[in-house]
Amino acid sequence: MKKLLILTLLPLFSMAQNKLDIATLWQFGRISEHMVSPDGKLAIYAVKHYDVKANKGKNTIYIKPISQSAPARTGLDLPLPQPTPILDETINAFGARFTPDGLKISYLRTINDEVQLFECDLSGKNSKQITQIKGGINGYKYSPKMNQLALVMDVKMDSKVSEVYPDLDKSNARIIDNLFYRHWDAWHDYAYSHLFIQAYENGQLKGEALDLLAGEKFDCPLQPSGDDDDYTWSPDGGRIAYTCKKMHGTEDATSTNSDIYVYDIQTKATTNVSEANLGYDKNPQFSPDGTKIAWLSMATPGYESDRNTLVYFDFNKPKASKAPGNGKIQAAIYIQNKINPLTHNFDYTLNNFIWLDNARLAFSADMEGTQQICMFDPKLKSLNQVVLLTQGNHDIGGFSLIPNLGKLTVLAAKMTISMPTELFVMDLIAKTETPFSQTNKALLDQTKMGKVEKRIVKTTDNKDMLVWVIYPPDFDASKKYPTLLYCQGGPQSMVSQFFSYRWNFQLMAANGYIVVAPNRRGLPGFGSEWNDAIANDYGGQCMKDYLSAIDDVAKEPFVNKEKLGAVGASFGGYSVYWLAGNHNKRFKTFIAHCGMFNMESWYGATEEMFFANHDNGGPYWDQKQSPNNFDASPHKFVKNWDTPILIIHNEKDYRVPLNQGMEAFTAAQLKGIPSRFLYFPDENHWVTKPQNGILWQRVFFEWLDQTLK
Repeated sequence: MKKLLILTLLPLFSMAQNKLDIATLWQFGRISEHMVSPDGKLAIYAVKHYDVKANKGKNTIYIKPISQSAPARTGLDLPLPQPTPILDETINAFGARFTPDGLKISYLRTINDEVQLFECDLSGKNSKQITQIKGGINGYKYSPKMNQLALVMDVKMDSKVSEVYPDLDKSNARIIDNLFYRHWDAWHDYAYSHLFIQAYENGQLKGEALDLLAGEKFDCPLQPSGDDDDYTWSPDGGRIAYTCKKMHGTEDATSTNSDIYVYDIQTKATTNVSEANLGYDKNPQFSPDGTKIAWLSMATPGYESDRNTLVYFDFNKPKASKAPGNGKIQAAIYIQNKINPLTHNFDYTLNNFIWLDNARLAFSADMEGTQQICMFDPKLKSLNQVVLLTQGNHDIGGFSLIPNLGKLTVLAAKMTISMPTELFVMDLIAKTETPFSQTNKALLDQTKMGKVEKRIVKTTDNKDMLVWVIYPPDFDASKKYPTLLYCQGGPQSMVSQFFSYRWNFQLMAANGYIVVAPNRRGLPGFGSEWNDAIANDYGGQCMKDYLSAIDDVAKEPFVNKEKLGAVGASFGGYSVYWLAGNHNKRFKTFIAHCGMFNMESWYGATEEMFFANHDNGGPYWDQKQSPNNFDASPHKFVKNWDTPILIIHNEKDYRVPLNQGMEAFTAAQLKGIPSRFLYFPDENHWVTKPQNGILWQRVFFEWLDQTLK
């Protein structure tokens, strides 16, 4: 018997009047970079608003007391409880933080095309430029005693052709000897991101900066998406830990073996504290007493979507030994050596984490289609020593402990399918939460959201699969609605309670479509077995899961079975291409964004080969078993294509290069299938520019209206 769980997310405010539209979507303020002051009395956060005509977004930095009892600070007059803008859009500050003494706010700003560090009062006044470094900086962190700065800067170490051959100064050719000559959306710029230590005193830099990676062609933070979480100071400022993948070229492209390095300021010695692990190690954080350092760790070499677990290094225990030959670190290895497990018995992947004290840690985790805050406590008697601190249908992202405000109170970023990110003060013991930012309350008050249903569907192998179903506002069960199957990308990326500014379920629903969004095989949040099942099985069980989801919902009398569509991006685009050749007349239209179409040509043109090798069982010329992903490549089923298809692809997408969309469009055109190709020359795997984003939405819904309505 089918199990059905229904959760109705009613409109957030009773006075909602209008359905969500494209213009409203781009009016929402986008919250980021929140931070609690050292004394726990204030918080700052950034809100980005987009100017569609100018085709760009700009940040405003706000400050606000965390509680009514927070006293006014020197030089700051805040009307409680309203947030106060202290750095407006003309400054367009980012990376804003309280200085460790809590007396000032530091931030980054672009001046003459270079990013430099500034400081200002808590009121936003009396700004002072701290760095004037040629080429600018990419990141920064103050040491706890504010006598040093960690600065991230680019160091040019490779030569252009015109520098090797000065007489050919007009040539812009490249001579390439290794892979990773381009990554994500950019060609290598001949430079490497290095971490420096710079003496600092009272707003002044002192002496020469020390390059912790001097002479090394490696990056910290990790490229392309590493950030300031990749390095951290010890509580006493005597050490700095950083993430680095000390590989170059082809070796770098085929391995995920990043490590955690600790540099001792006094001895000038660097120690690799994670050498036992051959997979990803990222985001180090020292315990409050500095005796331990924890980080996120993946045990499987070459598997970028492995389960993230928490481990820690104890500076007071014997040196760690190497891991077994298969690269998997077992619990016995951890226990016998300095590296110790924390969440190895907790079968969910972790995201953000913080130390609560010298033994307990709080972290967010992907769980059953949501993101929740959990706590690891070694005193708990349960096997995994983890307790769930939040519940509900939401995604909780970054969060910060609020000192001096209850035993376990945090400022957390939360979103749902029906609400963009807002900040909340959460008492994790009392299980209460208070809205803090309310940036988009006025717009949400005027916007009518559709019902969200949590549905459990049986798969073809008798597993329970969570499926989100989103209904149009003013849904009428006596009517029939065109319905969209949403195919998730990743491929290992949970269909959670995310509020997307492109694949927005509520916007689809507001345009009159029911949306079916399954957590098919190969997604985190449902245990490692479910997440890992997609490896070398792209055209297998996960595709059956998609069909199980749409077939289940299509049994409802309010679904128009003659007007079904399938849409998706990245692996979701692959899914659309595959379904186009294997759907048995279910669908009347398809939309594929930046999807893999020909797995052999994709393998030869993508850049992160560790991902390609892991998920495909190695290169196409060295397959030892069949069927596999190369046999299931969507291009091999084009002979069955018979349905209109919109293909979207971007020039600067090097993960799924442009040729994939071009090949698919060529096939559709030559077969005489109604098709359209939307091409963005200045976008990467996503669509980030406002006018491009609006065009994407317009073409998306025009195509659906033409082919389903």
